[in-house]
Amino acid sequence: MHTMIAQSWSHLQELLFDDSWSPAISRYRSPFVFRGLPDSHFNLKTSLARLGGEYASLERHLLRNFRKYGHDSFDTTGPIWHWLTMAQHQGLPTRLLDWTYSPFVAMHFATADIRLGDKDGVIWKVNYHDSCKQLPEPMREKLENEGGNVFTVELLTELVRDLDAFAQLDQSDFFLFFEPPSLDGRIINQHALFSVASSASILMDELLNKTNTQFQRVILPAALKWEVRDKLDQANITERVLFPGLEGLSQWLKRHYSPRG
Repeated sequence: MHTMIAQSWSHLQELLFDDSWSPAISRYRSPFVFRGLPDSHFNLKTSLARLGGEYASLERHLLRNFRKYGHDSFDTTGPIWHWLTMAQHQGLPTRLLDWTYSPFVAMHFATADIRLGDKDGVIWKVNYHDSCKQLPEPMREKLENEGGNVFTVELLTELVRDLDAFAQLDQSDFFLFFEPPSLDGRIINQHALFSVASSASILMDELLNKTNTQFQRVILPAALKWEVRDKLDQANITERVLFPGLEGLSQWLKRHYSPRG
């Protein structure tokens, strides 16, 4: 694992935008996705895994009951990938992890919780192009035929109809990235995508090492957090934009007017 420590605001941007140049098209097109966390000791644990205990065995019950009691709010006959996205979006513990194509959105999530302002933050940086190499052959071929590196809900549905079939695609553990449908402005403004593992019981940290996917951890020192936070606010990377609506507005105002602890 390659860990880098940001020394300044400009150095942080250099680290996050590094390797963005694509010679094939002579454009800056980063092959990386990002996940920001406010404490560098936090790993890539899903909300499902954070339940603790025999959490993997609870997944089926959580999803069954979400589907059972939520039928008035979404189409329960639709692809599981669609309503699994809906479940994650509404706060149900799932095996999905949120990522973003935007380094600045990742910076936001690494600095938004000012209660952890005295902790070093971290931004995980994963090469989603490189991650395609560890996919089962049918999935890899599907992406190659589509000329893409990330799945859509439609592509996933063509290959697997449920999580059991997903796990049975390959004897080895693997993961993939997929773009959710644009359910609301939050997903759009956060430039969001999800990772999902073939097994609910294995953590993304382990999979990255196990599959030899290229990734880095960029440490955001506590001493630098407030500068980054204030400059993100000036650049309009705030809760008001990333969580459209009154809740996001309230979160932004509360944080913006809180004194530095």
